[in-house]
Amino acid sequence: MGINSESDVGADLQIGPTTLGMVRIYVSGPGVDLPLDFDPEEAEDIAEELRAAAEAARALSAKPAPKAPKGAKPKR
Repeated sequence: MGINSESDVGADLQIGPTTLGMVRIYVSGPGVDLPLDFDPEEAEDIAEELRAAAEAARALSAKPAPKAPKGAKPKR
């Protein structure tokens, strides 16, 4: 599975500080229990990447879908 693959798998996401001064991103779901700890600087870098990805996603969703050339068969 890649970044652009859809999935029906659901998961919970929690984000918060730990008692050791780290930022934890905690993902849990069916068969998944994944704590990811980052120092505050790394967490800020991740936040910047999330903002940039959100901005790019907004730009993509604002554009109309490209039209297929005349005579082209639809993909299945």
